[in-house]
Amino acid sequence: MKKTSMRTRVLTGAVAAAALGAGTFGAVSASADTAGTPAVQAADKADTRDKNLVQTTGLTIEAATRAAQAALDAAEKGGQHVSVAVVDRDGITRVLLKGDGAGPQSAESAGRKAFTAVSWNAPTSELVKRLAQAPNLKDIPGTLFLGGGAPVQAKGAPIAAIGVAGAPSGDLDEQFAQAGVAALGK
Repeated sequence: MKKTSMRTRVLTGAVAAAALGAGTFGAVSASADTAGTPAVQAADKADTRDKNLVQTTGLTIEAATRAAQAALDAAEKGGQHVSVAVVDRDGITRVLLKGDGAGPQSAESAGRKAFTAVSWNAPTSELVKRLAQAPNLKDIPGTLFLGGGAPVQAKGAPIAAIGVAGAPSGDLDEQFAQAGVAALGK
């Protein structure tokens, strides 16, 4: 059996300690981010103690789930089979609900509509109108310029978005997405 040098053992121990410390710090900061935060807070604000830090705000998983369920319930009440996606400020999917009978394309479309709405802080029905002046917008990866995406805002800034897909028109999809946004105000 080959013996390891003192230098190798020290470096291995330092790497292990750093990994353990990073994991502990990540767990503490992750639990601190969600402890006692309201569903919707101010969008981004600078940390006054350290000018190098920015705090971001988003929906709790409970709020995102409530909004998605409200959108799905509105669609079901309207006799539509849809999928609903809720994304965070960075466009990362937090909740995805594929309703009974929703088409296979609807889950991806809902996510892309939500991503598009949060990226431009505007309902996707409004963004469709902007394509006339800037047709290259549709070439941005991950976007979908069809009605059905609605941003969630705090103090005018986007913190999340809801996308709905599967109804026969984007207008209906967007109506259901707005029902999800409205559920956050309750």
